[in-house]
Amino acid sequence: MAALIYRPEYTGYDFGPEHPFTPARLGMLLDLIHGLGYPTAPIAPPAATREEILSVHDEAFVAMVEALDRGETVPEAEQFGLGTPDNPIFPGMDLAARWLVGGTLHGARLLMAGTDTRVLQLGGGLHHAQKNRAAGFCMYNDLAVAIRAFVDHGWRVAYLDIDLHHGDGVQNLFYDNDRVLTISLHETGHYLYPGTGHIQELGTGSARGLSVNIPFEPFTEAESYLEAFEDVVPRALEWFSPHVLVVQAGADAHFADPLGDLALTTQAFQQLYRRILALAGAHAHGRTLFTLGGGYEAQVVARVWTILYLTLMELPIPEDLPQAWLDRWRHLLGPEVGSTLHDPVPAFPELAGREERKRRNRDVVSRLMDSLFRYWL
Repeated sequence: MAALIYRPEYTGYDFGPEHPFTPARLGMLLDLIHGLGYPTAPIAPPAATREEILSVHDEAFVAMVEALDRGETVPEAEQFGLGTPDNPIFPGMDLAARWLVGGTLHGARLLMAGTDTRVLQLGGGLHHAQKNRAAGFCMYNDLAVAIRAFVDHGWRVAYLDIDLHHGDGVQNLFYDNDRVLTISLHETGHYLYPGTGHIQELGTGSARGLSVNIPFEPFTEAESYLEAFEDVVPRALEWFSPHVLVVQAGADAHFADPLGDLALTTQAFQQLYRRILALAGAHAHGRTLFTLGGGYEAQVVARVWTILYLTLMELPIPEDLPQAWLDRWRHLLGPEVGSTLHDPVPAFPELAGREERKRRNRDVVSRLMDSLFRYWL
């Protein structure tokens, strides 16, 4: 069983009704879990303090967030990534972001105290936020604050990011830290935001070889994705031998997500979750901290993250979606939503160019491992 972290204040992290990073995703998720007959008893964490935010972010950036939160007009706000289409300014944004950071940090503290070995934070995953600016729907980097706490505790941390987009903020914040291994599986930055995450990004100084990126060809399907995962992730974790595994579990690599072009299914996500837990047991003392992340198709994220919850809690995964839940959320689900928790099989027609994508992905993995082995041996 895993500890569950959530509080209603998470829904205050809201960029507005037209923004894809909507807090409605969390309401749908919790309602689906309950609708399947699984009551939740989440731990309500405190908000992160200003000092805890400053453990990874610059004072000038935090002061800018606070000034804009007070309603001040600051011409240079966009230099800090604020007041942009991705990161609009909204009332209460400083505290709203600190609630999310506080949840992920509290999860880290439960693991460090030995209270739990598995933690699911039903929020967070703001992996694009940089030291001195907001980016990609992410204001404060909750993952980095939690990782910093682990490192200060004396632990080696492996960070695994399965979001569609490269986990650039976390990578950049620990690019020279030899206590942190970052692994990101994502659609190639040649075509997709944030344009980074290439195999040449290996870390610097004593941390050379600790930044690991697997950039996939657009329309990569589960077979090729999981093959690359197995070729890289177990070897990296075995070599690094971390004390804890931190996972950003974005759901936007699903084939129906509107913001990208990977082609995973719900079945592939379930395989990933089970494999990650097995690897954590083998190489990280079983300690895992999961957060949510990206995911912008309503009927997908609720199902994928429910599967994550049920997998972590070692609960049965039912076949059918509750009709009452479908009726309540029909306005967001759209007419194409099915009646099952998992995708139909097959989920979509065979995509052209499958074998060529596999070949290109294998070539990327081969070149990546050739680069890494010189630092790992």
